[in-house]
Amino acid sequence: MADHKDYWSTTGDQGTIKISEDVVASIAALSALETEGVSGLYSSLTNDIVSFLSKKNLSKGVRVDLGEDDTVKIEIGFLALFGHNICEVSKTVQTSVKSAIESMTGLKVVEVNVHVGGVTFAPAENEEPAEATEEE
Repeated sequence: MADHKDYWSTTGDQGTIKISEDVVASIAALSALETEGVSGLYSSLTNDIVSFLSKKNLSKGVRVDLGEDDTVKIEIGFLALFGHNICEVSKTVQTSVKSAIESMTGLKVVEVNVHVGGVTFAPAENEEPAEATEEE
C-alpha cells in the first residue's frame, strides 16, 4: 500500500463518515482468508507471504484504489491450497471480497483482481503412533 492513506468520506444529516483504505483492505483480506482453498495472502510487491494469523500485516497482499462516485478497485494476492481448483477458488474470492466490502462499507466494488502467488500444501495431520503390543 502507499505511504499516504486515502479516505472515502460522506456527509449526512448527522455528520461525516470517513473510511480508511486500510479498513477496506482489511475487510478484503479477512474475506479472502475465510475462503476454502486459500492458505494465506501473498504480496507480489515484496515477495512476502503473510500468515493468516498475523493481524499486523493482514492487508499486505491487498491493494485498494478508491475511485470517484463511491467506487473501489481491489487487487489481492493469495496462496492456493494444493488440491483445490484454482479458478474456482479465485472466483469465490472475487465474489466474497466484493460482497463483504459492499455490505460493510456501502462502496461499489467495480473490480476484484486476484493474483495467485503460489501453491501450498496443507500441514500434515498429527497422527497418533500405533500402540505397541507387549509380547510375554
